[in-house]
Amino acid sequence: MSRTPQTARRVLRELLALRVEIARAGEVLAGRWRPQVAGTAFRKSALNLAHYLALRHHDLRPMQDAMVPLGLSSLGRCEAHVLPMLDTVLATLGAIVGIDPSALPARPSRRRFNEAAETPERNAKAVLGPISAERSVRIMVTLPMEAATKRSLVRSLIENGTDCVRINCAHDDPGTWLKMIRNVRAAASACRRSCPILMDLTGPRARTADVIVPEEGHRVHLGDRILLTRGTPVMHPKIHIQAHCSLTEIFSELRAKRVVCFNEARIRAEVERIVPEGAVLRVIAARPQGEKFRSDMALNFPDTDLHIPPLTDKDLGDLDFIVRHADLVGYSFVQRAEDISVLLGELDARRARFHRKAKLGVVAKIETARAVHNLPDIIVRAAGRGPFAVMIARGDLAVEMGYLRVAEMQEEILWLCEAAHVPVIWATQVLETLAKKGVPTRAEITDAAMAERAECVMLNKGPYIVDAVRMLDDVLTRMAGHQRKKTPTFRPLRAWAHLFENDN
Repeated sequence: MSRTPQTARRVLRELLALRVEIARAGEVLAGRWRPQVAGTAFRKSALNLAHYLALRHHDLRPMQDAMVPLGLSSLGRCEAHVLPMLDTVLATLGAIVGIDPSALPARPSRRRFNEAAETPERNAKAVLGPISAERSVRIMVTLPMEAATKRSLVRSLIENGTDCVRINCAHDDPGTWLKMIRNVRAAASACRRSCPILMDLTGPRARTADVIVPEEGHRVHLGDRILLTRGTPVMHPKIHIQAHCSLTEIFSELRAKRVVCFNEARIRAEVERIVPEGAVLRVIAARPQGEKFRSDMALNFPDTDLHIPPLTDKDLGDLDFIVRHADLVGYSFVQRAEDISVLLGELDARRARFHRKAKLGVVAKIETARAVHNLPDIIVRAAGRGPFAVMIARGDLAVEMGYLRVAEMQEEILWLCEAAHVPVIWATQVLETLAKKGVPTRAEITDAAMAERAECVMLNKGPYIVDAVRMLDDVLTRMAGHQRKKTPTFRPLRAWAHLFENDN
């Protein structure tokens, strides 16, 4: 006798119990968020996010293994519509075992699924602008300084597929930014296209300065000691490698045994001791040939929970410019929902001062383990207010959480954002070798194709950036016929069409 009916009844019981628990736990979590989303378009998305988090609190793998042989969905694509997908599976299971449909949740209408599918793209359009019909993923480009003087470069970027641009406030100055913006607006108008402008706040980024090394071109090796100083370094009789840390607030947080990373973790050091001048570090990881030690290297503190305000004095000054001229603001090193509240308050004050009616879109850059931990609350606080997107800043995230975890973490962030119907920007090192050297690596092409699961892909600047845009546009257009978020779409596979040509 077949065991299928028994298995179906068991799965039905387990799934019904799971559905009750998800609805209960999801409602409790959504209740916490309700004051922030009541009366907003985001309230339904917040509830779905709460249901998704409740669902993923359970280990569903045994149940999934039992569902697939029954011809049921394994719930692997339920992010955007958690309860409707569960109810659909329950209705199908009920039909298999012959249970009265009235004893189960009603089968959802097709309209509910369509609404859940359309909401993410509607939100993406609100914050990142429209997109061509040929692909489903936008292309964002970080503008080089040349964009201020070469309108032809900007026009070429837009003509070859750029949908939106980014200006990094850590570089250049307001005069240069204004020239870039004018060139973008003029080029977009000439191309009869929209091209929203994102301006990235610098945030409390720590960098090296006033570096002292024994000789020019000196390389740091495993076991070397570095003195990271609060003030300007001076020659030390025992430690010959020194650098000033631009973010002096970190010294109140650093402790012995904590890790400090230089230049995207090319150099990893451990705090040996705190001294009046700053902190003595010992290098615990570097390439055998050593690493160059120079000024303006980025610093990361992956296992130190920094309690530093996310908006610096420079950021507050830059916000005056951003509110008057940009479409989106990128929030660097956001870590808590309270950080979002601070930014929103500053934006609202400037909108009133400068008589700007439209709300700026906010892009939260997820760069630290703390930001990942608080991501649901960050999403609810920001998306409940207006246009919002999440940027997976894979460079800093890899340094902060470890390279082994970054691939896993970017997937989890994609799932969470899809459950919240929030668009995602896939960033850091996409086609970087092509943009900088003119020839891509095979791994880069695969990485670019995987970005089909996001709503936007960001390219960094380089001499061959137009070529990178052109290639990315081609890759994403091709992938649009095969993939929609996580779901494969069955476009005809023409490579093997010849196998059936003689069937008639």
